[in-house]
Amino acid sequence: MIYLELFLTFLKIGAFTFGGGYAMLPLIQSEVAAHGWLDEKALVDFIAVSESTPGPFAVNVSTYVGAEVGGVLGSLCATLGVVFPSFVIILLVAKCFEKFRESTVVKGCMSGLKPAVVGLIGAAVISVGKTVFIHDGASLAVFADASFYVSLVIFALSVVLAFKKLHPIIIICASALLGVAAGYLPI
Repeated sequence: MIYLELFLTFLKIGAFTFGGGYAMLPLIQSEVAAHGWLDEKALVDFIAVSESTPGPFAVNVSTYVGAEVGGVLGSLCATLGVVFPSFVIILLVAKCFEKFRESTVVKGCMSGLKPAVVGLIGAAVISVGKTVFIHDGASLAVFADASFYVSLVIFALSVVLAFKKLHPIIIICASALLGVAAGYLPI
């Protein structure tokens, strides 16, 4: 039963979110929490790991959640669920896109999807940022925690390095090293 539930849940996530992994994040968080599969902190921790490992974000997250809930078979069911809609849609689009490329309906859909994707990515940034920076709720105690400042410095450095067009692998490695070094700070 859990295998079917994992497959159907991630099938829904894969079918109803457009724009890639970050756009899927709010729905993934909602579904995982609704089923009680992982707590928010564990999911956010794995999001960080998922971003620093090869492969598509949604596949990495679905595989991890499936493995945590149902072992190897659970990871297979969740992963198949999340990729199946994209696979089918890409097959259909590849078959039909050239014919409908100049259609006003297709152009309208594309121009309507772009701001929706940006909004979903923004929602993911706010949601993950809230968990990382104010995980115990909004209070002045957040400013007394050194991990808040370490996270803020790593975030600011990542933004600066990204605008300097530094390769993402260097940003990921530098952030990981800063996080490890911060773990050894006397706090």
